[in-house]
Amino acid sequence: MALDVVTNDASALTEEDLEELAGMDEAFTAEELLQAQEDWVLITTARFGNALHGFTFSTLERIGGTPCVLIGLMTVKRTSKRDQVLRGLMGEAYHRALMAFPDEDVVVGSRFVNADARVAFKDLDGLTPSPGEDAVGEERAWGRRLAKRFSIDKKYDAKSFTASTGAQAGYLDFEATDPDKIDAELVELMSKVPAAKGGAMVVYGWTMAEDLQKLGKR
Repeated sequence: MALDVVTNDASALTEEDLEELAGMDEAFTAEELLQAQEDWVLITTARFGNALHGFTFSTLERIGGTPCVLIGLMTVKRTSKRDQVLRGLMGEAYHRALMAFPDEDVVVGSRFVNADARVAFKDLDGLTPSPGEDAVGEERAWGRRLAKRFSIDKKYDAKSFTASTGAQAGYLDFEATDPDKIDAELVELMSKVPAAKGGAMVVYGWTMAEDLQKLGKR
């Protein structure tokens, strides 16, 4: 059965739609999803037949003139098809970016609480922060910009790219089928996120215009 990925305006979600999203019963509560509907412009769903396997709240906008894909909230159902669902959701995000910014380099950013979910950004360049790399001034500036956009700047530390608390109203929620295959240095980096206290790390990367032509192609 083929994966069906569809994007609509988040404002068009009905009470029944929100109940279905909450019924997937992964990381986010009904109240958090209702807030996500208000905070983000687009809702993308991924289904096999009638069964919901994942969804994303996101928006396309410019920050300081730079085109951005902001993933406010994403969650993927813990099934054997989770990798396919993640690829489908990210592919749709890239397609939307290509339609909106066809000839420009684009920043893609989200919040993360574990190493597993970083695979969602594997096709991006300049992924920041990354193990063994010290972010420079402009890279940290982008972290601050995104933290402000995600409304977590009050508890945000620009050096670690991490907000210590109150940062999990939305993030990229994904668990790997085989966590033992995740790079040990990446696991160590993400282990510093105080996830149990509501903390999250801001992570972003770039897709160059020529790469976006491939990533967003249908």
